[in-house]
Amino acid sequence: MQAYKLTATVDESGQLIIQQPLNIAPGKVEVIILQSEPSVETSTETQPQPQVATQKRIVECSIPILKEWLENTEPTPSDFDIDQAKWEYLKEKHK
Repeated sequence: MQAYKLTATVDESGQLIIQQPLNIAPGKVEVIILQSEPSVETSTETQPQPQVATQKRIVECSIPILKEWLENTEPTPSDFDIDQAKWEYLKEKHK
């Protein structure tokens, strides 16, 4: 499966509009939408929340996309217990 990153807009009627030409073969595709800011319908507050500036993590990785993903994730909390997490996972898996 090949991935493409495009910028698109959604109009008032809910139609997805892509302005860029796509150089891919015709056929069905799977679309994943990431919204950069909350829409008017889903926002329950009238005033936007101030965004807290987060420092970018520094990660050493030879795979660029994995490095970018890891840099944008939150670090594990200092009180995180790996054994407890494993135990919770196994309890849920085996009921």
